[in-house]
Amino acid sequence: MIPLRDDNPTVLWPLVTVALILVNTAVFFYELSLEPKFLDALIYQMGMVPAALLQSPIPGSAGYFTVLTSMFLHGGWMHIIGNMLYLWIFGNNIEDSMGHLRFIFFYLVTGLAAAAAHLAFNAASTVPTIGASGAVSGVLGAYLVLFPHARVQTLVTLGFFIRIIYVPAWVLLIFWIGLQLLNQALAPIDPAAGGVAYAAHIGGFAAGLVLIPLFRKHRRRTHFRYS
Repeated sequence: MIPLRDDNPTVLWPLVTVALILVNTAVFFYELSLEPKFLDALIYQMGMVPAALLQSPIPGSAGYFTVLTSMFLHGGWMHIIGNMLYLWIFGNNIEDSMGHLRFIFFYLVTGLAAAAAHLAFNAASTVPTIGASGAVSGVLGAYLVLFPHARVQTLVTLGFFIRIIYVPAWVLLIFWIGLQLLNQALAPIDPAAGGVAYAAHIGGFAAGLVLIPLFRKHRRRTHFRYS
């Protein structure tokens, strides 16, 4: 199930959402401009390496700023397209619900919560963690709370079955978080193994669920049609 757009208009123009997409895209194109050895160096320097953060003998020497910088790096076209697609579809409504400034803090805080969840499950990992997925997951959690019945145009693929249909947001988002939980349960035990940071997705989503009542600025009327 791949979301394409939602039927949920906003009042505010999504300034921060657009800015985040532009910054992430600009950083990604910078990554593409680098030779492989320099790109690897950038990933290890600016990505979040759990073992370096948690097992460094000198406090602060691991570079705690990487918890933030890692949110703006991506590992490939599908990685950044997926993250930015979800951010564009769902981020504008969350920004609309709390205002520009609060949305910046909400995005970063849920990203930090996602990083903490990843660290908790992968403390000994020497693999750099990169991507906006954790913060975007926080946006998805918030959307589930505020707009569960908003209609989302979704591409459904199941073998040769390919259809574009409208589904309630709660169906799509419960399906999405269910996949994250399943994949986390099946994730390899080896902390040095690479792959997708499912724990970060779950942690960011949970943070969005919990924190949205604190960040939303006011109650606003939701616009949706039942499918």
